[in-house]
Amino acid sequence: MRGAREHNLKNITVELPRNQFVVITGVSGSGKSTLAFDTIYAEGQRRYVESLSAYARQFLGLMEKPDVDSIEGLSPAISIDQKTTSHNPRSTVGTVTEIHDYLRLLYARVGTPYCPICGRKIERQSPSEITDKLLTTFTDARAILLAPVVRGRKGEYRKVLGDLKREGFARARVDGIIYDLDEAEKLKLEKFEKHDIDVVVDRLALRESDRGRIAESVELGLRRGEGLLRVLLPDTNHEELYSEKFACPEHGSVLEELEPRSFSFNNPYGACGDCAGLGSKLEFSADEIIDENLSIAEGAIVPWSKKGTGGGVYYWDKLRALSEHLDFDLKTPWRELPDNVKEIVLRGMAEPFEVVYRRNGKETMRFMTEYEGVVPNLERRYGETESDFMREKLEELMEMVPCPTCGGTRYKPEILAVRVGGLNIAQASHMSVLEADRFFDLMGESTVTNDFITKFLESGMGGTKKVAPARNLDLSLGGFGTAVAAPILRAIRTRLKFLVDVGLDYLSLDRTANTLSGGEAQRIRLATQVGSGLTGVLYVLDEPSIGLHPKDNGRLIQTLKNLRDLGNTLLVVEHDEETMMEADYLIDMGPGAGVHGGDVVAVGTPKDVANNPDSLTGKYLRGDVKIEVPTERRRGNGKKLKVRGAREHNLRNVDVEIPLATMTVVSGPSGSGKSTLIHDILHATLARELNRAKTNPGKYDSMEGIEHLDKVIEIDQSPIGRTPRSNPATYTGVFTEIRDLMTRTTEARRRGYQAGRFSFNVKGGRCEHCKGDGVMKIEMNFLPDIYVPCEVCKGARYNRETLEVKYNGQSIADILDMTVEVATTFFENIPTIERKLQLLCDVGLGYMKIGQPSTTLSGGEAQRIKLASELSKRATGKTIYILDEPTTGLHFEDVRRLMGVLERLVEAGNTLLIIEHNLDVIKAADHIIDLGPEGGIRGGEIVTTGTPEEVAAHPTSHTGAYLAKIPEIAARSGVVPAPAKKKTSKRERIAG
Repeated sequence: MRGAREHNLKNITVELPRNQFVVITGVSGSGKSTLAFDTIYAEGQRRYVESLSAYARQFLGLMEKPDVDSIEGLSPAISIDQKTTSHNPRSTVGTVTEIHDYLRLLYARVGTPYCPICGRKIERQSPSEITDKLLTTFTDARAILLAPVVRGRKGEYRKVLGDLKREGFARARVDGIIYDLDEAEKLKLEKFEKHDIDVVVDRLALRESDRGRIAESVELGLRRGEGLLRVLLPDTNHEELYSEKFACPEHGSVLEELEPRSFSFNNPYGACGDCAGLGSKLEFSADEIIDENLSIAEGAIVPWSKKGTGGGVYYWDKLRALSEHLDFDLKTPWRELPDNVKEIVLRGMAEPFEVVYRRNGKETMRFMTEYEGVVPNLERRYGETESDFMREKLEELMEMVPCPTCGGTRYKPEILAVRVGGLNIAQASHMSVLEADRFFDLMGESTVTNDFITKFLESGMGGTKKVAPARNLDLSLGGFGTAVAAPILRAIRTRLKFLVDVGLDYLSLDRTANTLSGGEAQRIRLATQVGSGLTGVLYVLDEPSIGLHPKDNGRLIQTLKNLRDLGNTLLVVEHDEETMMEADYLIDMGPGAGVHGGDVVAVGTPKDVANNPDSLTGKYLRGDVKIEVPTERRRGNGKKLKVRGAREHNLRNVDVEIPLATMTVVSGPSGSGKSTLIHDILHATLARELNRAKTNPGKYDSMEGIEHLDKVIEIDQSPIGRTPRSNPATYTGVFTEIRDLMTRTTEARRRGYQAGRFSFNVKGGRCEHCKGDGVMKIEMNFLPDIYVPCEVCKGARYNRETLEVKYNGQSIADILDMTVEVATTFFENIPTIERKLQLLCDVGLGYMKIGQPSTTLSGGEAQRIKLASELSKRATGKTIYILDEPTTGLHFEDVRRLMGVLERLVEAGNTLLIIEHNLDVIKAADHIIDLGPEGGIRGGEIVTTGTPEEVAAHPTSHTGAYLAKIPEIAARSGVVPAPAKKKTSKRERIAG
């Protein structure tokens, strides 16, 4: 690559070895991502687009060439970054990795159907059995026998209808309506909509005397319907489906021909009809509707109170009438009312009741009335309202709950009645990757020990709320089944093993993709790419080690090497020391960030870079510079936050104590329960109790010590905004002060400009062509939306008149285009602005432009912007800050600076709770909570707690084993490093 000048790259020239494992490192903002993604990958993508047809290029023709003179030897490029996680609730680990597609095929081809009612194995029905069933069940009833011809398929079907007429049939039912075939031929069916067509075989009365005719019609219907027959009883509009393939002789439960689409929760043939395959529904929550501390008279029914979404006299009269009918007092606190009264108030009464009004002891009125119930009333209003405001208000009273019809499994009952190896497809999908790997390895074995089955059931498939317990695992498929399943099982096992290799064995296959972290999603896509077996490809990855415990790094690195050994080139942006040392080639960018970066400082093998005196990375690799271990550990203020009986997800009834006014790190292997404990239980409870947030904490018994805190602040990696309008300046509040400063300039006062003139969010000073975005959004249909600079303002966001107002020679657009570092110097005489910008520098974001759109920020950058914003606020000394992997995207030097910032928060008396895998952060903690011992069903326990020295001395802690390798901690904890293995000569080995 010659002459790369994209963003802050300084006309660099660099050679990358093909078919090698190349790591690019350097401080944040040094140009790593610009080099890897914005230059090399972007050029590879552009060249691919140029190879497409002119028709395809018209949708993709807006891709600009990166600012580089030439790139030679470039392979087709595939980007595996962290920003492509699906937000679709229908996307799961199984669907993303294609394992679910193979499962559907497996169940369709070798699945054994059972009756969903009695559990009896469903056998084929012969025509004579169907005839007997009709005559005994529907004696003397009028019936129409229909043969399905088209089922749920798109098309016009004129030829099909014409063929039916030529075969001698007279009528057909098209999309539920029966027509004469002369009439049906003239129908104009929508070509791109799905249709159902059944031909009418016979219309008759089901009498014993007509058995011969009925039997002939049944045989004809089954033959024409390819094994299926529908029987419609017009008098009752009841319809039955019969099959000579699968049907329960006792209950008549029928399964149509098993096809892969039947086992998809994204297809109406397999999806639960109630939740449409989502597995959950948004329903009104009694906890949100009712304030149990109040009586009905005081406003216990929140949406019907004066502060709710529509109270008033009408509802009060209904409740007063109901109280007289049921004989309860409206002034009684809700919690003291009888359960049957609460149920009726919430759900309503089926029957009208009589109401008597009295005045001065005398009856004045008597009439009948109905009571709808709070929940049905809200459901009706939610369905009828056309007001977005009212819909949002009502949604505040709702929560996502498992679908009551399918129990969260997403499938129809008849689909769940099909089993392979004793499990239905929901149970197979509910297994973790590790369980599924073990299960499908044994699939097809004729003999499996009872001991294995017992252990397997106990390990996780013994039953959950979501999936019914599995029993009697019969893994033998028979001769035919084994032959058919062999290639399918091979594909499933291969993909499962890739997921195990990248450290994701704790994930369940039905885990929704939108709940995955950026690192998990990236490693899933990495495993999928390994499974594709492509060669000659350039893979560009962005920190694949994010979210991985050090013990899992080895497997990930081996996966990357396997991808390289297939004949591919790997270009990995990474800060993990082990990954750097295992690379074939290392590129160190720098020497600083932003304008101080953009150069190649060192290249070569990891050893070459480590020995380079100019490389900051090399100094850390050599050990010349390191993040020091604190000489003393804080003991806190003596107060503790205690969680008792935490048992959400895989947590096993654990008790946790967090010393306040300390830096506490929660560590443990991926999937051990860290996020469940801290986010789902601790943060959700504290946010509800301290911040009055509407959260639903996970399951636990009690929490003590909340009174010692006044607020909880979660600083995560979610975007600071989802549109280009949001940026670091707007998020931190410095933009407001900059706009006020602009209004005090001579030119602005002469023109009478107010602060709104300098906002790109309101009319007046902004460019109206792009509405102040600076870019135009181009919708790409099936591809992600792309943004191109506005052709009027050229990305400045403002109109010409606004840009004529300048402060110290710089317009508002010029200021937004400054880096944080430059802006800090520019505003050094304005303390309120300078202080906030300096905090952004302190967290390592000096290279970032203050007006950089939030859509271009990484998760780590967004998290550090939030951290700087919180640092700018007045500390109370009673705040608990929760951070999730704050070292994401940080170089050793950035981590050192970040630790200084975090120390300031704790020194002010606040509590810091950090989920982290980085040993430089863990070794600096005052207190460690180590979860494990492994991930998924093998985790969820507290392995050990204490200072880093105490954890290092624990014999079974994975985190402790890595802490014990740090000399200072090993010396303090008394841990003796394992002796190095003595090398023996060939002669000694032979003698031994």
